[in-house]
Amino acid sequence: MMNRAPERVLIVGGGPIGLATGIALRARGLSVRVIDPRTPPIDKACGEGIMPDGVGWLGRFGVDLTTIGGARFRGIRYLDGDDVAEARFPEGHGLGMRRTTLHRALVERAADTGVQLDWGVRAVGFTGSEVETSAGCASADWIVAADGLGSRMRRWAGLEGARASRQRRTGVRRHFRIAPWTDLVEVYWSDDCEAYVTPVGAEETGVAVLSSGSALGFEAGLARFPALERRLLSAPVASTDRGAGPLWRKSLRVQTGKLALVGDAAGYLDAITGEGLALGFHEADALADAIAAGDLRLYERAFRKLVALPFALIRLLLFAERHPSVRRRVVRTLARDPEIFARLLAIHTRDRPPRSLGVGGTLRFVRGIVRA
Repeated sequence: MMNRAPERVLIVGGGPIGLATGIALRARGLSVRVIDPRTPPIDKACGEGIMPDGVGWLGRFGVDLTTIGGARFRGIRYLDGDDVAEARFPEGHGLGMRRTTLHRALVERAADTGVQLDWGVRAVGFTGSEVETSAGCASADWIVAADGLGSRMRRWAGLEGARASRQRRTGVRRHFRIAPWTDLVEVYWSDDCEAYVTPVGAEETGVAVLSSGSALGFEAGLARFPALERRLLSAPVASTDRGAGPLWRKSLRVQTGKLALVGDAAGYLDAITGEGLALGFHEADALADAIAAGDLRLYERAFRKLVALPFALIRLLLFAERHPSVRRRVVRTLARDPEIFARLLAIHTRDRPPRSLGVGGTLRFVRGIVRA
């Protein structure tokens, strides 16, 4: 097969972040081709909750939120034994939806903007200037790797970082045909395991179980949360279980030469904060800016700023997850002081800057943990 003429931007990976990057690049007037070995709609093991800033990005990308479906959620609820803490978003709402529903909407929007979508095309190698594919060699002015957690492009480019042996976190997801019983995402905590419950439709709820150490099947993971297990006991299963892991992945850098990594391919810590999609949309827009300016170093700097706060929060929650006594004290403190939880959630969703917690709020939080 004859090689194709060079594209301005070639994106390897047609998941939500690859498509969002293509949409953002088209908004800046660049020609874009996306390749992916799969065919839409593409599913993935995912909690399927999009935080409010992620919902905002979907609107800016031109996705019609009035027809996309799903279910809105208004905040987060933590449940740890008898302790229940909850906080609502200060502005906007999150959106829970099947990953396949989100993917269909982004595929349609990308096509509408003029992104060339080549499904069934697999990347089989990378030379530094060209991507070898199952349909021949493909070259471009800029190449974007959006090929997920186990990114082969990251490895081929020599950007694979060391893996953390102690953080072998895995997850598995299942849907149930049961109407959501709350407008919050619920997080059930147990030692070395959490269950994330997300409304994804008027009559459907998604449950994702994340665990540390040995991978748990869905049934074994759900059994760690008897109250949730009882609630779901008679609910029909609405999907096939889908798992992922290990979750922790690291890149040495997010750009080299004319290649940039975006989304999970750029590095991933954990799903514990539920911000993966929102963060990926931020990265997509920053990368589009850098490519339009012709300097990927701009993206490297923007990426480090974008992930600094989310990764710090993830590390804190993972520390609590590995130390049950600390976790219980944190949840108990948030339950007793919902105002602090609300402030922390507002910082997490980028509605408020980190300094908004203030010295007084920080001391109040720390004292609460010590006394809990």
